[in-house]
Amino acid sequence: MSEVQEGKIKLAFFVAIVGVVLTVLGLGTEYWVVLSPPKNFYNNQTCLAAHYGLWKGCTRTLWVADIDPERESCGPAELPGESNCTYFKFYTTGENAVIFQKTTEKSLNVAAAMMALFGLFLMVTGAICITTALSKGESFFLKAASVCFILSGE
Repeated sequence: MSEVQEGKIKLAFFVAIVGVVLTVLGLGTEYWVVLSPPKNFYNNQTCLAAHYGLWKGCTRTLWVADIDPERESCGPAELPGESNCTYFKFYTTGENAVIFQKTTEKSLNVAAAMMALFGLFLMVTGAICITTALSKGESFFLKAASVCFILSGE
């Protein structure tokens, strides 16, 4: 392999590692979306902040007096206050299926979870192919790795 090809392989491997790390962080964190309305939106002594992730959503009632006076929005979500979290159940048993008002919502949630796990599997497979290409010196595995990463949605 020439130096140019080795450089390209190392760059692809680095980008793949960064993609896998960001995917794992995205699946593990619960702060995908943070909703912070203006703190005086309700003209109350409390305000409502929310944050959502892949696995759960939380709303938190915060005291306006606890929020920094310079801050215009309600938050941050780490402030003390009454919290109400709901875990999204992707795989429910028959008796718990009542929470879903429509069967299509349950099917979509299961499909979304399966797609995320399948994408993660393809990324790991692509990383294994790149590692094999680097250790064995065969460029054949790079084509398989590129297909895995393209299909995973990275």
